[in-house]
Amino acid sequence: MDDIPETRIEQIAMMEGILIERATGPSGDGHAYEILRRELLQDDEVKALLPAFVRTSRTLDAFWPFIKDKFGRYQERRAFIREAFTPLVDHLEGRNRAPGDAVVGDTLASFDAEGVHAVWTKALARRTSDPEGAITVARTLLEAVCKHILDGLGIAYAPKDDLPKLYGAVATGLRLAPDQHRDVPIKAILGGAMNLVNGLGTLRNRFSDAHADDPPTGERPRVRPSPRHASLAVNAAGAVATFLVETYQERGKG
Repeated sequence: MDDIPETRIEQIAMMEGILIERATGPSGDGHAYEILRRELLQDDEVKALLPAFVRTSRTLDAFWPFIKDKFGRYQERRAFIREAFTPLVDHLEGRNRAPGDAVVGDTLASFDAEGVHAVWTKALARRTSDPEGAITVARTLLEAVCKHILDGLGIAYAPKDDLPKLYGAVATGLRLAPDQHRDVPIKAILGGAMNLVNGLGTLRNRFSDAHADDPPTGERPRVRPSPRHASLAVNAAGAVATFLVETYQERGKG
């Protein structure tokens, strides 16, 4: 335990080094890896961005067959491990963050620190490194927020309800539906929010990784999203999610 760094960024760097060492030869740091893994998995923000092979490999002995079968060359193994940790390191170092990220993060953390906030953290980390994944997570974020609010309001919904239907139910329950208001500017703003949610669904269907790479014969190839597309989706989802959560929390005070 005395050898484990205190800061998260140093802990991540140490774990990355241990895994690279094991991927290229024997390692005597198995116990340190297990301690680090337990420590990092207790941090919801970090857990959401840890590489999948860390979450599934409880020991270095469990990690070895995975990396051995995946790549035959040491250079490929090193590159794979470093790339897998990049989104987490970038997030901890504050790269690629927009001014409103912290505001949305604080609001979602106060609402559901272990669930919705973890989804938001994952969306932020993928905006630049994995645009397609970020667009998928942006929709997942709004779906999760809507379902939590509907549960809190005691409003039933079907497991297969899509995002527009979930949002419509939440908007009605929170009196955010345009037809529930007479004031023209308010109706316009609320209508814009509803159009934004519908647009996210369209953007996700068009760009996200939820669809196959190969289009049907005769159709144009699927457009690949760029980081700016991902930023649009994630920032829009964060703004709408924050608006819903703040409205829900304000209604609870009344």
